[in-house]
Amino acid sequence: MLVQIHPLNPQPRLIKQAADIIRSGGIVIYPTDTIYGLGCDINQPKAIEKICQIKNIDSRKAQFSFICKDLSHLSDYTKSIDTPLYRILKSHLPGPFTFILPASKQVPKLLQTKKSTIGIRVPDNEICRCILEELGHPIISTSLPGEMVEDYTDPEMIQEKFGNKVDLIIDGGIGGMKPSTVVDCTTNDWNVVREGMGLFEG
Repeated sequence: MLVQIHPLNPQPRLIKQAADIIRSGGIVIYPTDTIYGLGCDINQPKAIEKICQIKNIDSRKAQFSFICKDLSHLSDYTKSIDTPLYRILKSHLPGPFTFILPASKQVPKLLQTKKSTIGIRVPDNEICRCILEELGHPIISTSLPGEMVEDYTDPEMIQEKFGNKVDLIIDGGIGGMKPSTVVDCTTNDWNVVREGMGLFEG
């Protein structure tokens, strides 16, 4: 199902519809401030497994990020963050960044990695923000499968390829072609591990 949601003034009825689908275990493709993402509720193991099947990856080796509304969820899913790091996060988010942080025990078991880390995203995207506000907790963030990013900028092309594999595709306009910049903050030496759309200033 392809649904058009206004990128600047998301329709509350459609936002609620999207949140209800996510809450009930549905898989969604949604716009961010970078590329379109593939996601589900972090508390729905079957949905997470289904995403792994779509991407053809082993769920035990999968690495997902959380899409959060703001930094208020940090204390729930990450271990204590010192003041300098918090200032860095606050100065770069919302924005096109994924920050790798030490995971807390509240991260669902299926999403815990051997390194006990979690990626946190706070996209500068109104549709994302409104869905997360309605849902009340983060959703999974991962890229669509395949190498041809340009194939995944147009929601109608996404619908043709994935319409029968997911429960909802949100058309929020043409998406970007560059992913987020990934910054590893698990040590005192913050390190850019993937150059993306964001310019990191540590």
